[in-house]
Amino acid sequence: MRTIYSFIYTLKPYERGIKEVLGDYVGFVMPGLGVQIPFFSLVRVRDVREHTMDIPPQPVITKDNVEIRVDGVMWVRPKADEDSIKRTFYNIDDWKRAVVQLAMTNLRQEFGDLTLDESLIAREKIANNLQRVLNDFAKDWGLVVSKVEIMLIDPPEDIKLAMHKQKTAEQERRSMRLLATGEFEASEQQKLAIMQRAEGEREAAIRRAEGEREASIRIAEGRAQAIKLVNEAANTYFTGNAQTLRNIEMTENALKNNAKVVLTEHGINPTLILGSLPTTPNKDEA
Repeated sequence: MRTIYSFIYTLKPYERGIKEVLGDYVGFVMPGLGVQIPFFSLVRVRDVREHTMDIPPQPVITKDNVEIRVDGVMWVRPKADEDSIKRTFYNIDDWKRAVVQLAMTNLRQEFGDLTLDESLIAREKIANNLQRVLNDFAKDWGLVVSKVEIMLIDPPEDIKLAMHKQKTAEQERRSMRLLATGEFEASEQQKLAIMQRAEGEREAAIRRAEGEREASIRIAEGRAQAIKLVNEAANTYFTGNAQTLRNIEMTENALKNNAKVVLTEHGINPTLILGSLPTTPNKDEA
């Protein structure tokens, strides 16, 4: 806030003001050039931009009786309308200090309703609740709390050490679980691979047996076809010559046994042995 006593004054675009004459409010001052009678009247000016305000670190006790240190930051601005600017001057003496003290008080209340574990994961919830409560009070002061953030939640050293040990144990347990899961999955994959390999070998054996059976069938069919062709050839080319073949075999057998044969006009006839020859008349008898 700044107070203007000079005859001529100017307000910047982000400023709003009120004019007082002999201590009484007489009007709302907008940005631009203005004049007044010095010492008879004055202009009080308010910056309506967002003001960044720290919530100092402070100890708070959680619902489970653990003392922690917390701090935060908030963004507050005066509203730019006439009524709100008047409230910032007439309803509160130091609005910045008032908002900070209000934030500290309600911050302790917010953490007091939560356990330590809940507090560590409830930053956003605490900030939203704190913003809502501050806006309810700041409305009477012509202010708007635009945003609240919780920056630090610092437990005692022994609590942090215990939390660290717990976190380490949890990480080790999770690592062991992941390792066991990995080994189980690996064994399952190995078992599946063995089953698939056995299935492949069985399928290969079946196909090999089917191939061998098919080959045997084809060989048998080939032999049968060959026999069929031989029989057909024999029936075609050797019909009528069977007797001749028989005579040749008999002649061969007769020669082996020194049998006597007779040469006739039809060739060698092994059946005409001595004693079977036809008799011819003797010339003397003729």
